[in-house]
Amino acid sequence: MKRLVIVGGGFAGMWAALVAARETATHGEEIRITLIAQDEYLTVRPRLYEVFTPQFRAQLTPVLAPLGIHLKVGTAQAIDRANRAVHVISGDHHANLHYDRLVLAAGSVQQPLNIPGAAEFALSIDTFAQAEAFDQHLQQVLIEPERPGRLTFVIVGAGFTGIEIAAEMRNRIRAHTNEETARQARVILVERQNVVGPDLGENPRPVIETALNDAKVEILLECSLSSIDRAGITLTNGERIDAATVIVTTGLRANPLAAQLGVETDRQGRLIVDDQLRLKGTTEIYAAGDIACAKVDDTRVALMSCQHAIPMGKHAGFNAAHDLLGSPLRTYRQPDYVTCLDLGDYGALFTMGWERKIENSGAEVKSLKRMVNTQWIYPPSGSRDAILLASDIDAPWPPAV
Repeated sequence: MKRLVIVGGGFAGMWAALVAARETATHGEEIRITLIAQDEYLTVRPRLYEVFTPQFRAQLTPVLAPLGIHLKVGTAQAIDRANRAVHVISGDHHANLHYDRLVLAAGSVQQPLNIPGAAEFALSIDTFAQAEAFDQHLQQVLIEPERPGRLTFVIVGAGFTGIEIAAEMRNRIRAHTNEETARQARVILVERQNVVGPDLGENPRPVIETALNDAKVEILLECSLSSIDRAGITLTNGERIDAATVIVTTGLRANPLAAQLGVETDRQGRLIVDDQLRLKGTTEIYAAGDIACAKVDDTRVALMSCQHAIPMGKHAGFNAAHDLLGSPLRTYRQPDYVTCLDLGDYGALFTMGWERKIENSGAEVKSLKRMVNTQWIYPPSGSRDAILLASDIDAPWPPAV
């Protein structure tokens, strides 16, 4: 039996497995599909800025098992291209999973802040474990005796995630205490460039600034940290800020697994793929999601977001399966682009196109954001037939449409 191995249990990897399984079933063939994931859950990463809940994760087995997809819990440590094998570590157990086709969907990791004290004292919300640890830290800080900086929350990086958690911070405090404590908190957003949301463009900026002002978020532009310690931060200009909580939301980089292959990558360490999402210079390896640099149209490439990871994963799974089945492949293209940015109590902001033209903002968009975060991006559920139907590469997204 031919073997398809998929590395990564995130959006791209899960959808690659589902679509590959559907195509195999549709063709009446058998392919052994194995998904390698670090645990038994899909982490809904776009939600990790919100008030913490265990529902940030969804179990993979109920969606994979009905389609006969094998789940291997472990960490892919290395790719042996010569022998077509993935070296996987599961606890103390080491194994080589051999493949005929491979889909790399191992995602991304947050780039560390390379300053003294960051590793010891900075927090993050990039993974489920980090988001849970931050929530536990938040609860502890809120019951501690009063001290300088106890209710000061510094967020490093005014990109998408930094803006969302800054706007939501008082709600997170309020969830564990009361309105008075949330009101007293000092929330500081630090950005080394001279504008908020430098990668979000000019059009949304006035709305973002208004929302952050309404949330009483202090914004420090053209600022960088020189160090972090247990009691606060020091800026490169010498200014000292007492703070019990420092959250780093600096940019993402492709999973280090990409660098092991010795092939061309972009500045974020992503693997360069062709129009069918095949790794350039290979015949048997595909890549999708945050680990892949793929064209969405003739001039632009995909961003590190579930908006691109989901259709990329679907195409990679479709093409890897069709490659094994001897059927035609599909070209990945995704010219449409939208932004839905949560702005806390202000609501949310919805833009269309790469120029980010504002379509709407406020409470109505907040409802849309909640729909996306709590329903649309979760795995399909139900019977085998229902999951197969949702796994059609041509199924509409969002699924409510």
